[in-house]
Amino acid sequence: MNRYLLNISYLGTNFRGLQKTINRKNPLPLDNTTVQSALEFALQRLRPVNEIEVVPSSRTDSGVHALHSTVHVDLQRPNGKPYDQDHITALLNQSFKRDDIFIRILNTRRVPDTFHCRYSAKSRSYLYRVAIAKDFRVAEKLQSRAGRLSFIPIEELNRCLFVPNPSLDIEKAKEAAKQIQGFHDFRTFMSTSRDNKRDHPFFALREIKEISISPGKPLTTQENSSHAQELYNFYDIRFLGRSFVYRQVRRIVATLLAVGEGKLTQKDVYEMLTIPSKHTWPSSVQIVPPYGLYLTKVTYNEEDFLFPENESPGEDSSTPAKSSLL
Repeated sequence: MNRYLLNISYLGTNFRGLQKTINRKNPLPLDNTTVQSALEFALQRLRPVNEIEVVPSSRTDSGVHALHSTVHVDLQRPNGKPYDQDHITALLNQSFKRDDIFIRILNTRRVPDTFHCRYSAKSRSYLYRVAIAKDFRVAEKLQSRAGRLSFIPIEELNRCLFVPNPSLDIEKAKEAAKQIQGFHDFRTFMSTSRDNKRDHPFFALREIKEISISPGKPLTTQENSSHAQELYNFYDIRFLGRSFVYRQVRRIVATLLAVGEGKLTQKDVYEMLTIPSKHTWPSSVQIVPPYGLYLTKVTYNEEDFLFPENESPGEDSSTPAKSSLL
């Protein structure tokens, strides 16, 4: 049995999240609408002798994207030798392209059996993309009677949150970000979960090493890019931490935007941090949608990839060059 780390990227628009759901009444069919199940289905093309179980490093909700995430999987080749890593990458990407599945394998690496993609991770980075209308005249033209934006570049559909509020003060949002950054009990910023263990107070203790808000840009073709930049100010809200509680990033982004719009004050944010409770979350603030969120990087220590001296990666398993993704 050999363990492999898959560095992956995917667009979450057509997935019901990363983690597969198990139908207890009929557990045999694979649910191809989750990233985990799609990976397990494609890995069957390798025909390992063991049952395939993909282990993800991070859980993302329906609609959330990943520029770089990781999973690991144990595979037993019929002849007992390791699989070629480049072959795994090529075979999976070929399968996803053929089936029109929006997952791509960045690279594959054989790792020691002691390596765990989730527990060995040293940090995770997230990005939330926001576009804010530049002035009220533009906002009025952009909004239909239903209050929805009438112009959004087609390339940005389900990729970025567009806000029709030119009065949003991004500097106030930055001040709130400084307030939230650091070690806190984030129960106020954690959505309720079906997992009772996640609702334990100690589970919500987290450290956000960095929250930054910087100018962004539209991810559009040249034809739409100039028009989009005339109408919107784009911002990238970035997060860095070892781990995050359920929907924490999306709730923090909602809080930052609410402060910028004047719906919340710095005092409100202080109370949300110092009185951690689901009851402290303001009912007037709605959590931002998932499609603006990207998992951008999962990092590890290079020492975690080292094999014991009495064990080699295997002659059939070429060791890839060190990647900046790792």
